[in-house]
Amino acid sequence: MAGGWSKDGAVQDQIDASVDDAVQQARSRLPHGESLSHCEECDAEIPEGRRKAIPGVHLCIKCQEIIDNENNAAGLFNRRGSKDSQLR
Repeated sequence: MAGGWSKDGAVQDQIDASVDDAVQQARSRLPHGESLSHCEECDAEIPEGRRKAIPGVHLCIKCQEIIDNENNAAGLFNRRGSKDSQLR
């Protein structure tokens, strides 16, 4: 039950929108295309096992970890400004 000026189900709509945004962002980060034999950042050889496990991979593990750590540091806050994020 929603209160005030919000419609019934408004909280669930916000949760659904947050989940949809997260899924869309995760899908956009998935590699696509043909796997490279050498990293496009540092030119190190990408092991065959990695190329088979992740089709479309373009980065070696070391470079991928650096990019993942940078992306995780930037996404530590809730841009929607929900009550949950204000309570932390």
